[in-house]
Amino acid sequence: MRKQILLLTTAFLVIASLSLNAQSVKDIFDPSKPIFYYGLDFTKVKIINDAEANANDIVDRQFDGLNDLMVSEAKKYDIAGAVKRTDLPSDLGFVSKRNRAVKPDDIKSSNSADYDRLKEADIQTLVSGFDFGDHKGIGLLIVVESLSKSKKAAAMWWTFVDIATKKVLLTQRLEGKTGMAFSWRNYWAVPIKDVIDDVKKKKFNEWKSRYGS
Repeated sequence: MRKQILLLTTAFLVIASLSLNAQSVKDIFDPSKPIFYYGLDFTKVKIINDAEANANDIVDRQFDGLNDLMVSEAKKYDIAGAVKRTDLPSDLGFVSKRNRAVKPDDIKSSNSADYDRLKEADIQTLVSGFDFGDHKGIGLLIVVESLSKSKKAAAMWWTFVDIATKKVLLTQRLEGKTGMAFSWRNYWAVPIKDVIDDVKKKKFNEWKSRYGS
């Protein structure tokens, strides 16, 4: 009996602790609440109608290259400014490990329907299996859905997460247009920046009006 009471008490304390520390969607729009950036997750990506794309090189080098670019040129790719934070701590090690496990044979596609195939439930499933480490608070993960050479566009899900519970607080699919660039990394960095700028100029305020009050 004592053992059962102890187990119930422990379970209650754990649940109470999670409740006290739980993040809400409103916290995303409170600049005093830190956001931790996890990077670009390519585990669901489809590279569409790009016959020249070297899938092995993309998995081995280019996914990391795009992620590193977002951090090394943070002023240009102003994700912190987009989410209205002066500082955006990050750790790309979690997505790097996941991205490197992607099978090169799975990422290329000639099916235009692959451009728009993920749903919110798919994002929650992905987040549920993500290793967020020992960080706390709100996490930002950008799940890249598709890179379409024929559409000259990329689609990605900006996803804000309660790290402790792995609950998606807010996720939205956004699209960016490609532009002039000469390497594979730089070519796809353009639509990512397009989305970052859109969030900074418009989308974040739209989210705040809808979810922040």
